[in-house]
Amino acid sequence: MTVLRFGANHTPSGDWFYDWMRPDVDRRRRDFEALANIGLDHVRILPLWPVLQPNRTLIRSQAVEDVRIAVENAAEFGLDAAVDVLQGHLSSFDFVPSWLTSWHAGNMFTDPDAVQAQMQLVDALDGALRELPNFLGLTIGNEVNQFLATSHPSPMPATPDDVTAWLAAMHGPGPSDPGQFRLNAEYDAVWYDDTHAFLPAHTARFGDMSVIHSWVFNGTAQGYGAMSHQGLHHAEYLIELAAAFAVDANRPVWLQEVGAPMNHIDATEAPDFLEGTVRAAVDSDSLWGVTWWCSHDISRRLGDFPELEYSLGLLDPEGGVKPIGQRFGELAAELRERKTAPTSRSAAVVVPVDHDDRPLARRELSPGGGVFETWMRLSADGLRPALVTSTDAARPARLAARGIERIVNAPETGRSFYSAVSDTDMFPPAATDGAL
Repeated sequence: MTVLRFGANHTPSGDWFYDWMRPDVDRRRRDFEALANIGLDHVRILPLWPVLQPNRTLIRSQAVEDVRIAVENAAEFGLDAAVDVLQGHLSSFDFVPSWLTSWHAGNMFTDPDAVQAQMQLVDALDGALRELPNFLGLTIGNEVNQFLATSHPSPMPATPDDVTAWLAAMHGPGPSDPGQFRLNAEYDAVWYDDTHAFLPAHTARFGDMSVIHSWVFNGTAQGYGAMSHQGLHHAEYLIELAAAFAVDANRPVWLQEVGAPMNHIDATEAPDFLEGTVRAAVDSDSLWGVTWWCSHDISRRLGDFPELEYSLGLLDPEGGVKPIGQRFGELAAELRERKTAPTSRSAAVVVPVDHDDRPLARRELSPGGGVFETWMRLSADGLRPALVTSTDAARPARLAARGIERIVNAPETGRSFYSAVSDTDMFPPAATDGAL
């Protein structure tokens, strides 16, 4: 049976990600030791892009070495490590190097010199890390698709074809070590926003596995409640949605980010939210692993974060294990080794797509939409529904390969609760036509 991975996105407990300016290795080692002690097996490491590459033609060797040391620190405590390249965007703050902003404003997706520079950074990190035995692989960047979103205050416009070309350049021939992965990670506009240039196929068909980030402050909590069936099964739904667009029926999906936002969940409910979300996600046989956001709460001495960002950790700023961290460790011990294979998902809700496998209406996939609500209704009725594109729904061999015996067409609602802007206690949510 497949062994599931359970880890955390590392938010340094001292100076948050600003720690990358001058890493505190002793504190980082304490962070990793605490995560290993609750039973986790990996960390996701997110160095800041401007620290690594402050000038288009300068990749700082010391900064790259600092990333290597961080991966080696993780190994000291039995933790594997994945590394992101382009940071990018973290907890409502953008970290874009100065050579792409203000007087030097450029487009990371379409400017040839900028694309070339990013390719060089990918290669530099691959070269520095590939020989480390606990190095899992690279993710191109953290939710970089938000930089072309119309909701971004300084968007870098791109078309779907531009995105395809950019991803092809970033992935290149893939990692030097075939045992390591190279991935791209998008926030959920890729699934839910009809205006978004990143498409489901970009997530599901580039790299070695699909990556999803599941946050219920996206309209799920507003429309149904965070502790509702829809809230607890949102991550599972996204896993199945990613599987629907994969070419390989066995392609794994990494739940790379999921957290318990306290603007919609009471602190006393957070462990139960985590458990409900994780148990539902583990029921998807495509799942590679769960990486919780995040390791440590942000210290209150750091200003201007949205309120929810201060309380997302498994541990407090001093490294004390919170109840949600204790629960995650217990679940990891219980669920890491699948005792039995999940049974087949014999019923599948159809996602209407065009001849290029682009959804006809992504709002229907979003909270409030017809595909979303039909899948959730079947799930609440005790079924284990899958999702399938209308292209694959017309291919008996494809359905048979996935164990699908019945397809269900969803009515259109023409409605969406989706908010394309996260951190809704800082920014107003998108208008909806009411909640259920």
